[in-house]
Amino acid sequence: MQRLRLALFSVALVLAASFALSCGARSPNQDPLQSITLSPAAADALDYPNGQVQLVATGYYTDPSHTVTPLSAMWGTCYQEASTSEVSVTAAGLAQCAPGAVGTYTIWADDPPLSNVSCLAITACGGGCFVAGTAQLTCP
Repeated sequence: MQRLRLALFSVALVLAASFALSCGARSPNQDPLQSITLSPAAADALDYPNGQVQLVATGYYTDPSHTVTPLSAMWGTCYQEASTSEVSVTAAGLAQCAPGAVGTYTIWADDPPLSNVSCLAITACGGGCFVAGTAQLTCP
């Protein structure tokens, strides 16, 4: 009986120490992403070499001192709330108008949720279950 008490006391002591030491640790879920901004927020393809506009995403977290630039994001394009192929954007945020594209298009970048979170409300222009940022690209 004495050994059992000693073993339980030892386990409790180790657990208490583990909890105390982990209080200062930061996990990704303790400082969630609040917003994303894209730079430039608006661009005219005519003002850039070869019509290629490099966009950069910045992530802002609940801790004001925690920002990430460039933020690794999922990129896409849309026109009037519908997906489009008239503007392309690479995984690195390089956007370009397709030949014949005319008008102002939305470029979006969003941060997908953790893989174990299901999302049923993704919009064509990003967002829904994701934190998303947008910019406007004008094609000639």
